[in-house]
Amino acid sequence: MAESKRLGYAVVGLGRISQRAVLPAFRHSKKAKLVAVVSGDRRKAKRLGAEFGADAWYTYDDYAQCLMNPEVKAVFIATSNGTHQEYAVRAAEAGRHVLCEKPMGATVEQCLAMNRACRKNKVRLMIAYRKYFEPASLALKKLLDDDKLGKLKIIHTAFTIYIPPSKKAPAWHFDLDAAGGGSLVDIGVYCVNTVRWLTGLEPQEANGYAWSTDPGRYGQVEESICFQLKFPGALLVQGSSSYSAAQANFLKVFGEKGWAALDPAFAYNEERRLFGKIDGRWFEKRFKIIDEFALELDAFADSIRLRREPGPNGHDGLRDVAVMEAIYQAVRKGRWVKVHFPSELA
Repeated sequence: MAESKRLGYAVVGLGRISQRAVLPAFRHSKKAKLVAVVSGDRRKAKRLGAEFGADAWYTYDDYAQCLMNPEVKAVFIATSNGTHQEYAVRAAEAGRHVLCEKPMGATVEQCLAMNRACRKNKVRLMIAYRKYFEPASLALKKLLDDDKLGKLKIIHTAFTIYIPPSKKAPAWHFDLDAAGGGSLVDIGVYCVNTVRWLTGLEPQEANGYAWSTDPGRYGQVEESICFQLKFPGALLVQGSSSYSAAQANFLKVFGEKGWAALDPAFAYNEERRLFGKIDGRWFEKRFKIIDEFALELDAFADSIRLRREPGPNGHDGLRDVAVMEAIYQAVRKGRWVKVHFPSELA
């Protein structure tokens, strides 16, 4: 696609994920180009803008100027979870399309506000779940859609990373208002969303147990959590996430005719293996590392160009946050609770 036809993006928030994955993805994108960056640090914005080929750079105080840049047609929001609403709503009001990192917001109310603003201003809203475009996950979904495993009975999934006590992590990760939660909203959200997407079902009830070994650090948010979700058809999902275990991530689906596992399932920088047994026959397939973020950027560019609803959209992002809020409620009450979805959805 010609350079002039590629969709111009501004990346808002230049933390770890932006520097390691989002900004480099524009070099591999066929339909998107980086035209601006926004950071709270002026020198950082200027340095990274120059490094990754953005013609314009701004601070958060200059965000309004960024949105007036005629080359900026969409924003990629990668700020702290609790600020997603502010930057998304302001972008929508300026007529800019919004691609927002997960989780969509720190609360259901924030997600609702984002959906309303994008709908009112007739701009597209997509949540950055790259699993929807990654070949290994698509292969697993095809197995389920084609009923290769039969009726689904159990799903086990987990995502863990290790943050050593000596490692200085961004303070907002440990602040409830800024983050919305701990390991569940940061990495466990992959487990929640991927199960919903793979099965096409919505959970009806949730339960959970959360714990922390370092109350000084994890005084407001959980370090580790295990949760259960009951889906229609007697499907039970067991999920876990943690900041205190070596990095690992997997998803294993059990059906009446067979089982299939994706391991690793969620990391973007590791070769994936899809394997299992169907009708007693073993299968295994490997998937090379690709730039999943570039696929995501291109998919959103297509949805804008073709004027079609993106997937995953604000509807999906809101429902994931609602499920996680139900899990937290179950942790506080020590029992199963019903999952309630807002009646107003994008």
